[in-house]
Amino acid sequence: DGGGPGRTGPARLGSDAIMDSARRFACCLLICVSLWSSGVKCYRRPNIVLILTDDLDLTMGGLTPLKKTQRLIGDAGMSFTNAFVASPLCCPSRASILTGKYPHNHRVVNNTLEGNCSSAAWQKSEEPNVFPALLRSAAGYQTFFAGKYLNQYGRSAAGGLQHVPPGWNYWVGLDQDSRYYNYTLSVNGKPQKHGADYSKDYLTDLLDKHWLIRQAKTPMANSSVEFLDTAFRKRWQTLLSVDDLVETIVQRLEVRGELDNTYIFFTSDNGYHTGQFSLPMDKRQLYEFDIRVPLMVRGPKIKPNQTSQMLVANVDLGPTFLDIAGYDLNKTQMDGMSFLPILMNSSSWRTDILVEYEGEGSDVSIPSCPLLGPGLWFCYPDCVCEDAFNNTYACVRTVTPSVNLQYCEFDDNEVFVEVYNLTADPFQLNNIAKSIEQEVLEEMNHRLMMLQSCSGATCRTAGVFDPRYKFDPRQMFQSHSWRLNRRRQKLK
Repeated sequence: DGGGPGRTGPARLGSDAIMDSARRFACCLLICVSLWSSGVKCYRRPNIVLILTDDLDLTMGGLTPLKKTQRLIGDAGMSFTNAFVASPLCCPSRASILTGKYPHNHRVVNNTLEGNCSSAAWQKSEEPNVFPALLRSAAGYQTFFAGKYLNQYGRSAAGGLQHVPPGWNYWVGLDQDSRYYNYTLSVNGKPQKHGADYSKDYLTDLLDKHWLIRQAKTPMANSSVEFLDTAFRKRWQTLLSVDDLVETIVQRLEVRGELDNTYIFFTSDNGYHTGQFSLPMDKRQLYEFDIRVPLMVRGPKIKPNQTSQMLVANVDLGPTFLDIAGYDLNKTQMDGMSFLPILMNSSSWRTDILVEYEGEGSDVSIPSCPLLGPGLWFCYPDCVCEDAFNNTYACVRTVTPSVNLQYCEFDDNEVFVEVYNLTADPFQLNNIAKSIEQEVLEEMNHRLMMLQSCSGATCRTAGVFDPRYKFDPRQMFQSHSWRLNRRRQKLK
């Protein structure tokens, strides 16, 4: 993925971007604005602004450059310390935000058309029911989009730039993946090309772990360390323009007298790693640096300077927006839950969320690394690979006042299991799968299977944080399988 936030351009109130260093990476920005509908003056529906960055980590200090953002959103409202993504990859994650569903239900599994990213099947089955479509058709909202949509948007096989997804009154969508310069925008279905003029074109102003982690080279070569240091520095530099953009949005809302009637959400589609566990640079792993993201919210009746430890996920954003608009969530098939009650200081909430990822791998050997064999993907010059076809996993992430656990199963020949007690091991150095009590393993496995097979309302009740709640393994399906089995057959 690529792109980076910028300062100017036609999509001033929301555009994507990222930085470019050997590979394009980090911090793409998307803004979705839902404006209050025209109508009786005595009641104004709240405005909703979503600012979505790309690849912005939380655990490695990603918020450090965003001083204005923290002051104008976090300090003015609520910050969440346990916000996660349903899948640590752009297109599946963004699809979860739009639909309010886990990947096993919206079926976007990677950033390719073949993986259902902005495909014709996605446009037919899911786009008509995404939260902006419901806000516009059922709640009377005016909607605006600018920036990166889904990675394959704009390709001819995805309907081209003339395709404007349902639900948007005004649409400024980036053609495919994000970049700083030389890109094309779809402005309400009409292409608008941009070049390389900054003033006009800058797009926004220890391991007992899985083999994919074990294959990394430790210690890293000096050349790799220097490369990552430069990349890390440039990622922070790109965030300064995001910070300016947030300030501009807040100031304009204030000048127009709309700030007190506007909810502003700031988050990211996934985290990122730059050298952790000696992996070069990406975001497709199950660890905190890839799945944990910033989430800050300000808005009407939200008290300032609050911090919540409740467990939320990006599948909850859509339901929350609809709840703010007064839409009946029981009419949707969304898996997520509205966290509006948390913003209003309610304490009853869930304890478990699902994280799932379907690994990508080439059917043939990587030409630069022939000895590694087939099934690998995204390999660096030193033949350390970031992904593989059996990097397919599902995790249940559990957070309660007394428990902070992660349980993961891989779809590989070993059915490899990783378990972390993040209270005692916040950096996930020690996989305790072989030492933890069997009863706990079985319960985590049951919860995972239940979440993997959930849909709609059944996803919302799994592990609800309620003193009366008791986990009932009878709710689970007897078995589950991954779609990736077909790819394994091809590799045999």
